[in-house]
Amino acid sequence: MRYINELDIKDKKLLIRVDFNVPLDNNQNITDDTRIRGVLPTINYALDQGAAVILCSHLGRPKGKVIPELSLAPVARRLSRLLQKEVLMAPDCLGPEVKKLAEALKPGEVLLLENLRFHPGEEKNDPEFGKALAELCDIYINDAFAVSHRAHASVEAVARQAKTAAAGFLMKDELRFFKQAMENPARPLAAVIGGAKVSSKLGALDNLLKNVDKMIIGGAMANTFLKYQGFEIGRSLMEPDLLEKAGELLKKARELGVKLYLPVDCVAANAFEPQADILTTTVQEVPPDWMILDIGPATSLLFAEALENAKTIIWNGPMGAFEMEPFSKGTMQMVKTVAGSTALTIVGGGDTDVAVHKAGESSEISYISTGGGAFLELLEGKKLPGIQVLEEVNP
Repeated sequence: MRYINELDIKDKKLLIRVDFNVPLDNNQNITDDTRIRGVLPTINYALDQGAAVILCSHLGRPKGKVIPELSLAPVARRLSRLLQKEVLMAPDCLGPEVKKLAEALKPGEVLLLENLRFHPGEEKNDPEFGKALAELCDIYINDAFAVSHRAHASVEAVARQAKTAAAGFLMKDELRFFKQAMENPARPLAAVIGGAKVSSKLGALDNLLKNVDKMIIGGAMANTFLKYQGFEIGRSLMEPDLLEKAGELLKKARELGVKLYLPVDCVAANAFEPQADILTTTVQEVPPDWMILDIGPATSLLFAEALENAKTIIWNGPMGAFEMEPFSKGTMQMVKTVAGSTALTIVGGGDTDVAVHKAGESSEISYISTGGGAFLELLEGKKLPGIQVLEEVNP
């Protein structure tokens, strides 16, 4: 696949697919602009090279309808401040008026299209929608890794219709760090996998076992493994239909010689609320009507020791219900462990990213991926539609 810096973009119109799906408060104020800042290198490079820049993104889930609260207008204002130049806001993402704005756009100018998902054709990967977007530009650039696991029109169809299609710098970084971790890693390579459900990460666990030297499993998904091993876990979140699969994964780890670590103690509560009664206990002694909501201090220590000699660490998913303060310590301790490591550290997944930023340790992580689902699908060994199409159109 080609990248933006390999193309002659002077005096060209670039349509750049970005991920501006940022969180907004009730007053339409952006509460975190990390995703906007992530694509500034690509936008600034295009402007410096004398290109006219048209940006497109989705925001939220309007499901093909125009929802004013999900307009990208607040993003245009924030981006204008970050670039220190005017960002024109289009009234839509296609149609005669948008085409006119795109045609009038001069080198060095920036136009932001309105929310792509206001049209049902975006999520349906409608070829006509892709064609309409492609007609706005000379070159299409995908710099939205976080949505590249979706075969949507602004990711897939447009790349097939555009005269030239390539990737931006954020996409380049995502793939470079991932390849460094998975294809030729410094070893020992350790994977830390957390989150709520085994079902959402089955493929990743399965694929990772072929590559890693150590695997740490935390979060609510560890409960299914503990239950398989015969521990009583009370009312903890667990997936009964995946007990056998958990057993197969444990067996596979043994056969491959992968050191697999599960929690040895936990923070349990009699209800999922901040004022609940809380108990730190071994996994053997969880009270019948209680639920496991975080890893315990002995587990944090065990996991830290397991990661001590790692040369590469991939982390996806929190160690507990960290959004609630009484159950946040395990995740925050993992942040400290990973941030304090001398290994190459790659963190992926929305919740994990939030935890790292909350702990103020983002600068200590080698790379924080912008994609939750996309990162997971790469861990599963899948080809992402947004990447595959760029490889196919640039043989």
